[in-house]
Amino acid sequence: MFTGKGSAMNITDVRVRKIAKEGKMKAVVSITIDDEFVVHDIKVIEGEKGLFIAMPSRKASDGEYRDIAHPINSQTRELIQKIILDAYEKALSEASDEVEG
Repeated sequence: MFTGKGSAMNITDVRVRKIAKEGKMKAVVSITIDDEFVVHDIKVIEGEKGLFIAMPSRKASDGEYRDIAHPINSQTRELIQKIILDAYEKALSEASDEVEG
């Protein structure tokens, strides 16, 4: 049942798949919202000003890429980006812990 506005969105799971090869794309992430809705193919990208996320997109007939799923406002985008980048940093530190033994 759709309840409309008012209920807060909670990201209940974040899965990070690191990209081994060199390049700007560092990971591909899936998030689960409220244990009920999954968004796959969110990319962690190394930009000139640091890491940021790119929402899932597809190439349109005019050659431009358009987001398939995305937050409606910048506050939600910032929240999702912070959660994803925190999970990415944690995955990196866990990987370096494993290497060090």
